[in-house]
Amino acid sequence: MAKILIVEDEAKIARFVELELKYEGYEVEIANDGRTGLDLALHSGADLVLLDIMLPGLSGIEVCRRIRTESEIPIIMLTAKDDVTDKVAGLDMGADDYMTKPFAIEELLARIRVALNRHAKKGGTAAGHKKDELVFGSLSLNVASHSAYYGEEELALTKKEYELLEYLLKNKNIAVTREQLLNNVWGYEYFGDTNVVDVYIRYLRQKIDDRFSVRIISTVRGVGYIIKDER
Repeated sequence: MAKILIVEDEAKIARFVELELKYEGYEVEIANDGRTGLDLALHSGADLVLLDIMLPGLSGIEVCRRIRTESEIPIIMLTAKDDVTDKVAGLDMGADDYMTKPFAIEELLARIRVALNRHAKKGGTAAGHKKDELVFGSLSLNVASHSAYYGEEELALTKKEYELLEYLLKNKNIAVTREQLLNNVWGYEYFGDTNVVDVYIRYLRQKIDDRFSVRIISTVRGVGYIIKDER
């Protein structure tokens, strides 16, 4: 899963965003000033930076400018000002996107997914697929951004639906049992009914198979489920 660096001096905002990102499965690191944020952006292995404009030490605009001299890491600027000048300055310095505080966390998560996916597409492999991508026909999963697409259309999957689909794709052409899915998707600590697997398979089929008139996930009677290449 992708690592997000939050460069934000307002502790409450940083903590709120951190908790939401961790809930979505992202790894998170926080910097409370511009100089620390710049160092971590360049050396911590982060995949995306959420960068506040008003920072102690170095301003967010200056941090963005210096990052861009060395790295193409996606940057989303955060600002408390609804000021066109700030937005333009950030974009001119190489930011990929911006959001004005206060913002809806759902919109921020969507913009993060888009930025990560766009960045991953820039680094495609010679075979035409991204290195962090799982592909099955028109279905593709971007592991870095935790997003799924059918063709060019993004699928609105929950965190658990995505993880279930990812596990099935990683084990393509292998029939996996409900117990395997529970252990690897829900975790060994899960003690609920195994029927939860069937429920989430139904959700995935509604969002993919039924919607696009395809057959992605097949049932293996007496065993479990499989995503299988056509022979």
